[in-house]
Amino acid sequence: MTRILGIDPGLRFTGWGILESEGNRLRHVADGVISTADIADVPLRLKALDDELARILAVYQPDEAAVEETYVNRNATATLKLGYARGVALLAPARVGIPVFEYGAKTVKLSVVGTGNADKVQVGLMVRRLLPGAVSKRADAADALAVAICHAHRRASQAAWSVPA
Repeated sequence: MTRILGIDPGLRFTGWGILESEGNRLRHVADGVISTADIADVPLRLKALDDELARILAVYQPDEAAVEETYVNRNATATLKLGYARGVALLAPARVGIPVFEYGAKTVKLSVVGTGNADKVQVGLMVRRLLPGAVSKRADAADALAVAICHAHRRASQAAWSVPA
């Protein structure tokens, strides 16, 4: 059994989700959202994000982590700040020796919903269907679980492909 941490990074809200994967079977463990204060300076917000991710890593002790890749939008400042948060999300698990994998939003949606153009509502519905008991309060947490599901599916496929005939 492999425990996977999924992270949907953001400077204001970072979603996180933990699941356990054994072959094609998935089990929800926990999920939530890390919020940082809008009024705090960016370095303090990044520190708060790092501190909370370190706590989650210590409590749930995942074997692997999966982080959603940043998309570029029209607002360069917002994209840059999202990149800061993503850097923290990549560094926190790597710092404790956990392998980190990255997936684009379209890949995650395709893996979880079956189409790369799914909206947040569709992603949330499929996450709840695939992980009974997962009742994420915010879309950010559901998105993080979707990233973890995507990684679990990729792991299962790679394991099946590597079995000698």
